[in-house]
Amino acid sequence: MANEKKRTALLGKKLGMDQMWDENGIQVPVTLIDVASDVVTAVKTEETDGYQAIQIGYGEIDPKKVSKPLAGHFKKAGVTPRRHLVEVRTSDAADYTPGQEISADVFADGALVDVTGTTKGKGFAGTIKRWGFKSYRRTHGSHKNERRPGSVGACATPSRILKGKRMAGRMGNNTNTVLNLKVVSVDAEQGLLIVKGAVPGNKGDIVVVRSAVKGA
Repeated sequence: MANEKKRTALLGKKLGMDQMWDENGIQVPVTLIDVASDVVTAVKTEETDGYQAIQIGYGEIDPKKVSKPLAGHFKKAGVTPRRHLVEVRTSDAADYTPGQEISADVFADGALVDVTGTTKGKGFAGTIKRWGFKSYRRTHGSHKNERRPGSVGACATPSRILKGKRMAGRMGNNTNTVLNLKVVSVDAEQGLLIVKGAVPGNKGDIVVVRSAVKGA
């Protein structure tokens, strides 16, 4: 399609955060992402699928734990079964072949990337924690009102609460993308990608690293 761009991508696991120091001696918080064992499991083309994309597999899994349709899918690609799959649209999908391995060095030091993951789930949260509401005063006769949201709307018109009203509810556990994170270091030998800053999710969560769509 005309709006598709050339994008490089990796599927990996968040190992956690650490710290490094730059050339000026300033401490830099970084996130370590394991991207070893990435392999192309399918290639989508304009002729057969109507769009261009590649499917990337990550994480070894026991073949006995894979369903027969998936086992056939991996066998057709000529790869061992993978635990996680993701599809990434890119205009240069024809340059990839099923079974091709993708290593961490597809990104150079200093490159800008977008990282997509699932945020940490916070459970049911009130308006102060979820939306940053200000708490009520704790003096002058206020009683059990410190963390209440207050009025949520008029009673007569429109006689209902409008959709999208900021209220208490489930917080977190949403798909989120952090844009323009800088790649600090790449270790292709160990399959390690180190990016500056924090990425969504807990330790061990799966994340998708793609070349920045708004990068310079």
